[in-house]
Amino acid sequence: MPGPHTVHGSDLSLRALQALSVVVDEGHFGRAAEKLYITTPALSQQIRRLETQLGVRLLERNAHPIELTEAGRILLPRAREILDTADQAVGLLIALQRRESRHLRIGFINGAAGRVGRAVLDALHSPFELVHLDWSEQQSAVASGKVDAAFVRPPLPPVEGLALELIGEEPRVVVLPRGHRLAEKTSIAIAELDTEVHVRSEALGEEWLRWWSVDPRPSGMPVRYGPSVRTMDELLEVVANGAAVAITAATISEYYTRNDVAFVPISDIDPCAIELCTRVDEPHPGVSDLRRTVRTQLGA
Repeated sequence: MPGPHTVHGSDLSLRALQALSVVVDEGHFGRAAEKLYITTPALSQQIRRLETQLGVRLLERNAHPIELTEAGRILLPRAREILDTADQAVGLLIALQRRESRHLRIGFINGAAGRVGRAVLDALHSPFELVHLDWSEQQSAVASGKVDAAFVRPPLPPVEGLALELIGEEPRVVVLPRGHRLAEKTSIAIAELDTEVHVRSEALGEEWLRWWSVDPRPSGMPVRYGPSVRTMDELLEVVANGAAVAITAATISEYYTRNDVAFVPISDIDPCAIELCTRVDEPHPGVSDLRRTVRTQLGA
């Protein structure tokens, strides 16, 4: 088995580094293989070849979930930087092609555009397509060039090279299982949720989670967190099963019509904002058109 001193960085395969990253994220070869759309033996062979190439073991395969060895802990964060850089380079080249064709890709998370955003899109002159984003990529999709702009939900951390512009606000509601004691009320106060377990999400930062959950509470009661979710569909399923409640934007009720949950306005908390996220100094003419349309709608 060759040692790492015989290998150059340019010899490494991005596909193999991606495979390593996904295996660690999933903690299981089978789940990682499903995510990568390959067979488990093929994925295992990819990792074995990478280990042979580097002359080190990268994974503790007998651990549950699978863990990194010391060598793996050295490699993985740097591998992820390489993968992120490659993704960003490709994304920016694709963005250049879209710019030249005047085609605009606009990202959104569930209901993030809101009524104001929909009015903006209706008035937009440039050709565009909508791209559904995961909660965790509201800003990274814009930074990488995956999309040219995105309707996002703060609070979001400042990111160098990105600009955020407020386009509107809307009330927040609590999502409750249909048989909940508060489900038939026309509105509630936040204190009425003090004893409830709230949905959490590991895909989002702590600031985001605490703001949406109104944590800390005006009453001083600690917020209790329950199941973790990654998508709005998962959130609604957890709530419908009675495992937790969740606070979200009012327009979500327009996108998801379910008989097993209720959306009840919360009368005494701040509304949630909708912002437009774009790259600073973005030359795409469609982005300029989008910004102008936003400002026109705000002045209407």
